[in-house]
Amino acid sequence: MLRWGLMACVALTFVSPAPAQSLRDKINELFVFGSGQDPLFLAGTADPNNSTAIQAHGAHFVPSAVESNGSLIRFLTGALGSNVSNIPISATGSGTTFRFDAGVPVPTSTSAGPIFAERGQTLGRGRVYVNVSVTGFDFQSLRGVDLDAISLKFTHVNVDFPGCDSTFGGDCSQHGLPLLENDFIELDLALDMQVRSIAFVLTYGLLDWIDVGVAMPIITTSIRGTSVAQVVPFGGPTAAHFFAGTVDNPELKATRFIEGSATGIGDIVTRAKFGVSDSPRTKFAILADARFPTGRDEDFLGSGNFSFRGLGVLSSQFGDFSPHLNMGYLYQSGDIANDAVLATIGFDQLLAPWATLAVDLLSELEVGESNLVIPADVHLEHPFRRTISPSSIPNGRDDRINGSIGFKFLTGAGPIIVTNAMVPISGGLRPDIVFTASLEYTF
Repeated sequence: MLRWGLMACVALTFVSPAPAQSLRDKINELFVFGSGQDPLFLAGTADPNNSTAIQAHGAHFVPSAVESNGSLIRFLTGALGSNVSNIPISATGSGTTFRFDAGVPVPTSTSAGPIFAERGQTLGRGRVYVNVSVTGFDFQSLRGVDLDAISLKFTHVNVDFPGCDSTFGGDCSQHGLPLLENDFIELDLALDMQVRSIAFVLTYGLLDWIDVGVAMPIITTSIRGTSVAQVVPFGGPTAAHFFAGTVDNPELKATRFIEGSATGIGDIVTRAKFGVSDSPRTKFAILADARFPTGRDEDFLGSGNFSFRGLGVLSSQFGDFSPHLNMGYLYQSGDIANDAVLATIGFDQLLAPWATLAVDLLSELEVGESNLVIPADVHLEHPFRRTISPSSIPNGRDDRINGSIGFKFLTGAGPIIVTNAMVPISGGLRPDIVFTASLEYTF
């Protein structure tokens, strides 16, 4: 135990302090094209050298003035933050488990057990399970749209000021009058986000039928991003919206590049498993899992919200073949992530006295409509009806379904080496594959 404690202390020693500028701020910078300005503020249009009438157009795309535009930015940052907290953490126990019959340990499992799923067996009174795992993945797509090919459109605020109707000869409550309201900004966004995690797991057999444990991940998140924004004018005698230049020589295109990384403790997990029934063939247990918002959500190291999982765990044993089923509910506080129904089905198969195969299908199905919603289409009414879709990202559910396959290898010294690959089948924000390698030991 001392050895594992020292490893945790060394890891924490090298955790970098929070940077002056968070990764969330850097994502927001991809929408800022003037030094020190708000997202989508047109510094060129607002230049004091321009006429007062032109200067007034500088903030007409600012998200705080146009709610739907701002929600696009919140959608992106919310999706990134809520998904980092779902990095897989090992099961509460592994290896051969025992029950004590008249003080004599009797094995209750033959294989080394599943990797991310749970089985009905508990460790046994006084036994300890420790695990150190390394997990890495790169986010690749969001609701089927590649992260390096996101297209966003920001529409002009519907301006209706006193005297507008008489000045422009029409009903200025219509979006599109004056004609300059038909201008919009088209923004091409490319994001590269990498996540690496080192997780420390400790489980203790408090009683023969109760296990308690804690998991502490240390996460490194790295991002790179590029945005290319283009003002698309509808037409008019004078340019009113531009990033730089002058009315006579406007610059309608602007680019931005950001990069950064952050390292720190993620969301700490506490768990307890209660054995309910234990027969030679079938075991049933209940697992309670609480995750606390200890990770800095502004750096995408955690969700920023408390969550709780309750699972029923059923497992059976047929010789060397051990199927298992986990079903339960996930509660998530906050207004971004949805609650979800959890279901995992799989098996672990003893291939040799020193090797176990573990296969699982893990699902997290959202309850209700997703809280991460793309703004509705914008309808411009003048001089003719037009519809602008704000994003290439569709609205929809963010159910997560992952296939997992891995192997456990028992070493001569006792520790178990674990390798695993998890492939997302569906989900909102998805990597291509999640690799995990770990070392675990039960004593």
